Amino acid sequence: MKKFVLTIALFTAATALFAQNKDKAVFKDYQPGYYQNYILKGIDEYQQKQETPKIEKKYKIDLSGMDLPTNIDLYTKQWYNEPVSQGNTGTCWCFSTTSYFESEIYRLSKQKVKLSEIYTVYWEYVEKARSFVKTRGVTAFSEGSESNAVTRIWSTYGIVPEDAYTGLLSGQVYHNHAKLYEEMNSYLQSIKTSNAWNEDVVLATIRSILNSYLGTPPTKVTVNGKEMTPQEYLNNVLKLNLNDYVDVTSLLEKPYFEQVEYKVPDNWWHSAEYYNLPLDDYMKVIKNAIRKGYTIGIGGDVSEAGFDPFAQVALIPSFDIPSDYIDEYARQFRFTNQTTTDDHGLHIVGYYEKDGKDWYLVKDSGSGSRNVGKQSKSFGFYFFREDYVKLKIMDFIIHKDMLKDYLPKFKK
Repeated sequence: MKKFVLTIALFTAATALFAQNKDKAVFKDYQPGYYQNYILKGIDEYQQKQETPKIEKKYKIDLSGMDLPTNIDLYTKQWYNEPVSQGNTGTCWCFSTTSYFESEIYRLSKQKVKLSEIYTVYWEYVEKARSFVKTRGVTAFSEGSESNAVTRIWSTYGIVPEDAYTGLLSGQVYHNHAKLYEEMNSYLQSIKTSNAWNEDVVLATIRSILNSYLGTPPTKVTVNGKEMTPQEYLNNVLKLNLNDYVDVTSLLEKPYFEQVEYKVPDNWWHSAEYYNLPLDDYMKVIKNAIRKGYTIGIGGDVSEAGFDPFAQVALIPSFDIPSDYIDEYARQFRFTNQTTTDDHGLHIVGYYEKDGKDWYLVKDSGSGSRNVGKQSKSFGFYFFREDYVKLKIMDFIIHKDMLKDYLPKFKK
């Protein structure tokens, strides 16, 4: 009888505990943030419109009363450059991956370098236009791309320091690629309509448009008193072996322990080099890497009710799915029905363990992470709970040493 009573008591206590842990949600009014208050205000065409923003409510987790580790000093951090803004562009893929490689260069050779994101973006647009011609307009032409576009572009064109090519014209404070993209896309669509598929002419015109908005990229740079090409800077100064870096995903729709295509629009060149790991192993690599001095470039979805850019946190609310229920099926379900999308690229630079769960310090080039204001230590950062990474972060780039226990399992 005593055993029965004890069982009932434990069940009641567990039920009460679960009830206490149920998350709630609220409808939050529209609130202009850093993007509206700074970036758009610094762009003439937006100032001239003087439009009143559409007022809409957002359905978000109610964070009131929650003990959230948003003190950046709590986190064990690896080296990184301070966050920089991507402005009014869709180039998070390049800003996050460039940040990742800057940390890698420091880890490997203790060099503190700031590299040009826009140099990579420039040549990526050229390669997108080239593919658009070759495929007769089938290839997507957009601002987005993936982490491994950076390694692909650097392998061909090298890279330069940021001060050698900022991509900002005189007096320009924030990057703004809206008109740039519109002009290039309109031109390419006209080529498709007229069936004028002359690759040399098209690329020369695209480069002319890019040069007018971003400036002409350098063919030589001077570093430490020595003149060199961008390829020589990559190989002889940065000394990065780009073949040492791998892209990892975890998708149930594909065979595990095979390299697969990550089928999202931003993978416009259909890269099929993603190492597909079971979800538990995927998470083990991330947890292990950040503890061993590595950082991780990540990509995934930042449009969820548990993602709050004003609070700077991302977690999975129980009304979406309780954390203990997150598995490969839940992850794939959301990717298949497109409630998980390929939204944004970011950079994990630190971790903090709280109540047995990891929280990750995530560096960001987007505007939401800047809503706290420049006076805050966490300006340009988010704090991701590990359940958010497990469910919503769809791929990452990492040094292959962090996959050495898994690579032998992959089919050649």
